[in-house]
Amino acid sequence: MPMTNDMRVPNMQVWQGRTDPEDGPLGRRWHQQIQPADHANDEGIMLLGFACDEGVARNKGRTGAYDAPPAIRKALANLSWHHTDPIYDGGDIICNDGNLELAQYRLGEDVCHALRQKHKVIVLGGGHEVAWGSFQGIGQYLQQKQQATDLTDKGEKIPTLASPPRVGIINFDAHFDLRNPPAGQQSERGSSGTPFHQIHQFCERQHWPFHYACLGLNRAANTQALYQKADALGVFYRDDDQLTYAQLATVTESLHAFIAQCDYLYLTIDLDVFPAAVAPGVSAPAVRGVALDIVEALLVPILSAQTPSGERKLLVFDMAEYNPRFDTDNQTARLAARLAWLVSREIR
Repeated sequence: MPMTNDMRVPNMQVWQGRTDPEDGPLGRRWHQQIQPADHANDEGIMLLGFACDEGVARNKGRTGAYDAPPAIRKALANLSWHHTDPIYDGGDIICNDGNLELAQYRLGEDVCHALRQKHKVIVLGGGHEVAWGSFQGIGQYLQQKQQATDLTDKGEKIPTLASPPRVGIINFDAHFDLRNPPAGQQSERGSSGTPFHQIHQFCERQHWPFHYACLGLNRAANTQALYQKADALGVFYRDDDQLTYAQLATVTESLHAFIAQCDYLYLTIDLDVFPAAVAPGVSAPAVRGVALDIVEALLVPILSAQTPSGERKLLVFDMAEYNPRFDTDNQTARLAARLAWLVSREIR
């Protein structure tokens, strides 16, 4: 694919909200602190949008996630500022022409660029096809790190030896999204149901291990074939009826063990993992779902995980499947904003 170095210009007009000047700096909110990406002089958090529901349409779902990024930004804008690191808005990748593959590639370019600038990355989807775009960026970034070179005394370049990176993919989701592309189609033509199949293929080509955890599955919405495939690939998974208060300690212990096997983490949350009463504005509302405080408890070991050198393992966090067309009183937008607020506060 052609290189895409064009800079996306964020719409900073969306960042509006209440001001409390009488409270001084401690009264600030997100809309007063967020900066456009071209002001990113210091390491911080890069916020990117993925305006796309082409993958949902291909997966025969109900569309509308295309409009999610600005709606989540509006919900974030008025939240109180309790952060220490700068947060930048890098604008949106827009897919309005059916060319999902190019949009995912462009997202990967932006994610990789942000990681190279030593930012942590938060991506606001968009359908869950966002995951393949996010992971392409992680893959590019780690491949470039693998290709780093040292210099000999004579100035000759020698490739630095490095073992394959172990990237832990942690997906809170009612669905595996491990589907094979439809028969007769090109393998690269994916949908919102195929991103982790595509990520597995990438890891296989690169001879990287595939570490995938999927938490909150609705067994009634995933076929036996998908569970069989997950078992064959060594996926760590738990169904929604296993993510309960009674089993929280056991699941947390297993999640700690999964994280310990990984050098880096990629976190993705499909908002349909939550009950429909909590998240009505999604492409596929959950009948049962997982309670928000259970998910928040399981986020703790993910956000706090560190490498031996003391750096956070988490590189990228994205959210998927928010659908403003079906939201009630912006309830799901506020949920997405709260998750972004939480992760951005703990990710550094």
